[in-house]
Amino acid sequence: MPEQSNDYRVVVFGAAGVGKSSLVLRFVKGTFRDTYIPTVEDTYRQVISCDKSVCTLQITDTTGSHQFPAMRRLSIAKGHAFILVYSVTSRQSMEDLQPIFEQICQIKEDVRKIPIMLVGNKTDESQRELDASEGRALASKWKCSFMETSAKTNCNVQELFQELLNLEERRAVSLQVDGKKAKQLGQKEKLRGKCCVM
Repeated sequence: MPEQSNDYRVVVFGAAGVGKSSLVLRFVKGTFRDTYIPTVEDTYRQVISCDKSVCTLQITDTTGSHQFPAMRRLSIAKGHAFILVYSVTSRQSMEDLQPIFEQICQIKEDVRKIPIMLVGNKTDESQRELDASEGRALASKWKCSFMETSAKTNCNVQELFQELLNLEERRAVSLQVDGKKAKQLGQKEKLRGKCCVM
């Protein structure tokens, strides 16, 4: 896979109904829908800055079911970064991430060099089954980053994608692309070697 392709592929995994599509739609379009519509696979694109040129942030929202193992393998093989989503209202949804994480490890081999975010979504719900400390413990075990979000209240959604881009070490990736700000950001990024969401 060419390192410097002109897109940056983020793949979102998780069980059915954990809010993967809601997180992606909240980030890309700023919208939230209350109804649940099962996803087979959707891809959203957004222009971002990448190594001082423009590229496309391509977010693949995968199916929550296990019906399409070949699609999942292909998504992992092509992905540059991964968001693993569970619902804080469902312990099972966290357990369902284990085989996905293992498959990422198997296909990508050295996952320490790959940006992975473990995300506990639906923090707006009152019926929690999982405490944040359990998410942090799993992230520590998997050696990945962790964040809790709510697509409904727009809590930590921008921050999630910001943090994911911050984890990318091979390229300077930023959601900021317009002229003067991008130039200022580029100067800051030289100093920090990190990414920024504006």
